[in-house]
Amino acid sequence: MNYSPAADSPAHPALVTRRELLRRGTLATGWLAMAKWICNGQPVPAVHTRLGGDLPFRRIQFKPRAQRMILLFQHGGPSQLDLFDPKPLLEKHAGKPMPGGVEAFFDKQDSSLCAPSPFKFSKHGGCGMEFSELLPHLAQCADDVCQIRSLHTLVNDHEGALRHFQTGKPRVGRPTMGAWISFALGADNENLPPYVVLCDPTYDQVDGIRNWSSGFLPAIYQGTPLRCEGPGLFDLALPAGVSEDMQRHQLSLLQDLNRHHQRRYSHLSELDARIANNTLAGNIRGEVTDALDVSKETAETQSLYGMSNPATGTYSRRCLMARRLLERGVRFVALFNDSLMGDPWDTHDHHNERIRKVSENVDQPSAALIQDLKRRGMLEDTIVLWVGEFGRLPVSQGKDGRDHNRHAFAALVAGGGFRAGLTYGATDEFGYKVAANPVAVGELHATLLRQFGLDHTRLTYPHQGRNESLTDTDITGMKPLTTLVES
Repeated sequence: MNYSPAADSPAHPALVTRRELLRRGTLATGWLAMAKWICNGQPVPAVHTRLGGDLPFRRIQFKPRAQRMILLFQHGGPSQLDLFDPKPLLEKHAGKPMPGGVEAFFDKQDSSLCAPSPFKFSKHGGCGMEFSELLPHLAQCADDVCQIRSLHTLVNDHEGALRHFQTGKPRVGRPTMGAWISFALGADNENLPPYVVLCDPTYDQVDGIRNWSSGFLPAIYQGTPLRCEGPGLFDLALPAGVSEDMQRHQLSLLQDLNRHHQRRYSHLSELDARIANNTLAGNIRGEVTDALDVSKETAETQSLYGMSNPATGTYSRRCLMARRLLERGVRFVALFNDSLMGDPWDTHDHHNERIRKVSENVDQPSAALIQDLKRRGMLEDTIVLWVGEFGRLPVSQGKDGRDHNRHAFAALVAGGGFRAGLTYGATDEFGYKVAANPVAVGELHATLLRQFGLDHTRLTYPHQGRNESLTDTDITGMKPLTTLVES
């Protein structure tokens, strides 16, 4: 059968399906959305030619302090009680029932007996910020980070809490923070994706690709996973017998076919993403290979990140890759833990042993990233966020574990205009609930967006009849916390 563009055209009467007829018949409703946009006084976003001509440009609403961000996400829920938030009262109540009890996720394993941390705490830097002995390298960054002790979240299970932190709500199908920032600001390098994901190559993350999904945003804004071992992308190298010139002709034909298909199904954002990715593929090989080649770094830099330290595993390599990606124009990097023992910070048993091991894995590389960015003059406009989905309880679970705690957890934020050396918020005497200056996940999101120059109430996308946002401010009323940032 001969291929005929005319016969495959939407205008060809034999190919007008019921779905196509309904789509054409309701095309005018798009003008209703346009009218609403205009009536609200909001300009229709223009389109500019980045990453295949698909990334829209949003005007910033504030003077931006940050241009890029790396999320060092600590899967499983790090124990704030053993890392950042010492509680002497737990020592006095060790082995005794917790006054008032706690909300436990595994309630049948809840001993309700107070479990003090066995690790020593000390003050560091000119600011006197407290860290436990488990994080000696991050403790050296005390004067460069903002320590938030009063975060709290909505749900107590991993998947729900992960989605809440990554997307603003516990349910599936929403864009992650990296997708929103990429949607708003695009990329500084057309030959690299704006949103990159660096995972443990041997382990699938809890909740999988939802950790970097674009949700209802066009598919082009989802995170692009790159590997830290072997080729950065699958099929990055040319197949045997295929020359550069042959591949260019193949990609050209593929783009022509895709664009022809797009004219008929222009409402499918996956087609836009496919076309943009194919355009990117023609130039990405050299850029990705160069960005991920940490062998080009000096021996001193590799030592700083702990590349020769067996305890840091592949985490040190990924942190160094993240810095190289950021300095080449990637907007947002999401970096996840080495798997170690499954979900690394989820210490339901053998808590002390496991938390020591995962701390050794992430401490030196995380601190090196902050220090390296600072000495290169990049920390000033780069946000580094070290955080998990929730914290741990002050009571023992079973013999030697700690259960989930949604009522209080901690984070470190460096760069991008956040107040260095600030310890913000406080928990009660047992470290169970927030007692002062609570920080909701949505408030942290709004603050992060503000540092990028974005008003979280105006960064919206129409979906199922309403304007959706990362913070969903119409319902939650979240606001940026200016007390966390420099004026």
